[in-house]
Amino acid sequence: MGKFFAKVYDPVMKPLEKRYINRWRERLLSNAKGKVLEIGAGTGINFPLYNKCEEVTAIEPNPHMVEKAKIRQAQAKVPVEIVQSHAEQLPFPENHFDSVVVTLVLCSVEDPVQVLQEIKRVLKPTGTLLVLEHIKMEQPVYAGLQDMLTPVWKHLADGCHLNRKTDILLKENGFEILSRKEYMSGFVVSVMAKNPVS
Repeated sequence: MGKFFAKVYDPVMKPLEKRYINRWRERLLSNAKGKVLEIGAGTGINFPLYNKCEEVTAIEPNPHMVEKAKIRQAQAKVPVEIVQSHAEQLPFPENHFDSVVVTLVLCSVEDPVQVLQEIKRVLKPTGTLLVLEHIKMEQPVYAGLQDMLTPVWKHLADGCHLNRKTDILLKENGFEILSRKEYMSGFVVSVMAKNPVS
């Protein structure tokens, strides 16, 4: 599944990226500063969008995605290092990064709470977390549809959950929300959050 997903991800997402998502990514990533950690880099679609930071360390567990990401690594305006690793156990010391970027990833990780705790650990106190994610919608009809589709969708889309309340998870795990933008009637959110001083 990992090889097939890596092969089809960019072609399937291209229309959405061109019309909507790339613009949202660019707006969010303009806030990435200093030493940046990107969680779940996928095919490296964010790499050309970094321009205000010093360097980017990008982790990705899927080796087939890593191969795709290496192509975009050469297009980056800042130095990018790609590390094959899982987000639930980040191979970095505490208080190491100024910014952490997570775009369309927390829907797919096995344990989002563990991932957020790991992000808190490696993010400097008062460091910035930048998240772009689809979430469970507030409207009962849409939310019910998301619940109904998720079991099948997970198998088709490499573990993606349509119904995770990621924005709520951020607050529950101690992040201070600095800004929140909604897109597509609240199906997608762009969140900038701060890692509070422990």
